[in-house]
Amino acid sequence: MNRQRIFVVVTALVLCLGFALPASGVAAQTAEAFPSKPIRLIVGFPPGGPVDVMARALAQQLSETIGQPVVVDNRAGAGGIIGTELVARAAPDGYTLLMATTTLSIQETLYSNLTYSALRDFTSIAEVAAGPQVLVVNNDVPAKTLQELIALAKKQPGKLNYASPSTGGANHLAAEMLKTMAGIDVMHIPYKGGAPAETDLIGGRVTFMFASLPAAVTRVRAGQLRALAVTSAQRVAAAPDIPTLAESGLPGFEVISWYGIVGPLGMPPAVVARLNSEINKALDGAQLKERMVSLGVEGTPGTPEQFAAFIRRDTAKWAKVIKDSGAKPD
Repeated sequence: MNRQRIFVVVTALVLCLGFALPASGVAAQTAEAFPSKPIRLIVGFPPGGPVDVMARALAQQLSETIGQPVVVDNRAGAGGIIGTELVARAAPDGYTLLMATTTLSIQETLYSNLTYSALRDFTSIAEVAAGPQVLVVNNDVPAKTLQELIALAKKQPGKLNYASPSTGGANHLAAEMLKTMAGIDVMHIPYKGGAPAETDLIGGRVTFMFASLPAAVTRVRAGQLRALAVTSAQRVAAAPDIPTLAESGLPGFEVISWYGIVGPLGMPPAVVARLNSEINKALDGAQLKERMVSLGVEGTPGTPEQFAAFIRRDTAKWAKVIKDSGAKPD
């Protein structure tokens, strides 16, 4: 009888341990084993642009510390929608990630037929960086200040135009925000990337555009363009002589472009935590900090929860801009 009782007790303990250990063991294994193969970082825009450059700088840093290659995969098209959709449909195992931008927040309202939702179909992992844009005009435009550009547009309603690297990006919506706040009527000319848009601006085929700060400042200092204002709430250290739109007569105007990493919905919390930790470490590295300065942005380390909350706020902000301006996909 004693042997039978001992057998029952031991069997019960083994069964209990047998059912308890795998659950915690799997969680530990997920955290410790990830990543066990290369990670693919999707960029929804062509090579050479700001999003691609930021993605490659981050991927290089992560590849050196995370234990596996992080490979940038450009899936350009439809203003970033093709690459974003690919990630939304991917397995939520942490091996397919998206270099998300402000475009993700804007698309939620701008497009009515998307197959994914910025708020419901992604796992927020880490915000990476953020920075302002700058409003630049062709040198032949007779406007030296923001107020002079606004006055010129009001004298010629519908005659002036502006370029953007793509429909639905922060550059596009910044101009729509300007239209609404200043009460002007100007035409949108979308391009397939920032480089061709800036080329046509320099050539005088378009009147103005909102451009990434470093590239635009380089053009301004070379005498190819004229800068009127930056979109941040305060002047930026890289170009302290350029006023803000807010101080130039449009109080409350602020547009900050951001970059961040998201994955498919349903990623394991341990994998999200590992990626977030590694990205925050990378942002603290001197090499990546130097690259971000060249892009006119600053690192924005934080938790996945903070990034998710930020995306919700940003999406609500752009929903209002789109509604107020009546912006439509071109």
